[in-house]
Amino acid sequence: MFLIPAVLMAQSTPPKAPAAKPTAAAPAATTAPKSASAPKAAAPALGTDEEKTVYALGLQVYRSLAPFDLSPAEMELINRALADAAAGKPAVDVNEWVPKLQPFAQARSTRVAEQQKSSSKAYLAKAATEPGALKSESGLIYKDLQPGTGASPKASDTVKVNYRGTLIDGTEFDSSYKRNQPAQFPLSGVIRCWTEGVQKMKIGGKARLVCPSDIAYGDTGRPPTIPGGATLVFEIELLEIGGK
Repeated sequence: MFLIPAVLMAQSTPPKAPAAKPTAAAPAATTAPKSASAPKAAAPALGTDEEKTVYALGLQVYRSLAPFDLSPAEMELINRALADAAAGKPAVDVNEWVPKLQPFAQARSTRVAEQQKSSSKAYLAKAATEPGALKSESGLIYKDLQPGTGASPKASDTVKVNYRGTLIDGTEFDSSYKRNQPAQFPLSGVIRCWTEGVQKMKIGGKARLVCPSDIAYGDTGRPPTIPGGATLVFEIELLEIGGK
């Protein structure tokens, strides 16, 4: 989860860069200013595998920033820090401030979890009142989408399922359908919401589980795809009971 200190420390003693040369894009002093309505130039295409790899590195760094819940202004500070580090002119001593990053991350993680729980309240209340929905003492909201037949699994059983998981805004974070491969696991080894909910299903059935964070991934979540405190929604198809 916490990758930024390593990134920053790696740049805390950068090699001295040669004097910067003006780029071709930098306008000369006599260049007339562009009109405010002029279209923004398109970003250059990613042509080589190396360019795509470096671009993916940037995406990975951005993903590692997700738990910090950074504002646009704070993202500008990140960009400034990267530029300053590359130029060998950091505005602060990174070794002095790195110890403050972990407490900062914890505070932001707590804030994100509280925001997620607050924004989930209305969704959970509505889901619990849908026709056919059943809310258990744990907070699980269960709804059959397609009744199955035969036996239901026990907590000690291994099951084979297809499933799709989303956040309450519809963002998909996992899907066995997209992998074109059902998942198989012991019900005792998954989140509480699944252990409880899948036991209510029968083979061939489909169900919708709405899982408050307390019976999903808690305040920690699974960054960057699942924020702390997030309510999760699963559509599950029970294919088999048993097997390895």
